[in-house]
Amino acid sequence: MESLTPQAMSGRPIEELTLARVRANELTIDDIRIDPDTLLRQAEQAERFGNGQLAESLRRGAEMAKLGDEELMAIYEALRPGRSTAARLREMAEELAVRGMPRCAELVREAADVYSRCGLAR
Repeated sequence: MESLTPQAMSGRPIEELTLARVRANELTIDDIRIDPDTLLRQAEQAERFGNGQLAESLRRGAEMAKLGDEELMAIYEALRPGRSTAARLREMAEELAVRGMPRCAELVREAADVYSRCGLAR
């Protein structure tokens, strides 16, 4: 059953993420990573209060939270202007879409289009 308490990727409730635990070396990297479900619940709240743009960003963040650090940094690096070809960005977008990350895929696809138009792709 899904927890209603916001939690870290480790499953630890965020109320347990304290400075005292950091100082005692009791937290892992997964304790400071947010769980995608928490971001999705925050997106629902943003939508409920009329902030669709924030809700969409939180949903994209939930997709990103499923990626490992190295992969996320590789995508970030590829999205920097002049670092990738538009074709490579489109390939990357398709890979993300196939993996069930449509919002991230759309972001990368949009970057490929804009970079092509503006001469920012390699």
